[in-house]
Amino acid sequence: MPKKDFSVKYEGDMWIVMAEGNKKPSSKHATQKEAWDLAKERAAKGKSTAVKYGKDGTVKEQRSYA
Repeated sequence: MPKKDFSVKYEGDMWIVMAEGNKKPSSKHATQKEAWDLAKERAAKGKSTAVKYGKDGTVKEQRSYA
């Protein structure tokens, strides 16, 4: 199974977790922290990368798990 990276982005009025290659969000959250915690957990489990974006679209943090 190929590795999927996860990203956290602000969309509408929610923070979303997107898995690489998916068209729809994996999950939606009221806070960036909730979304970021889930993205890191999934990336660690899949030995991939989690990237957190700010509301302005710039990368704020990135974590890689080997």
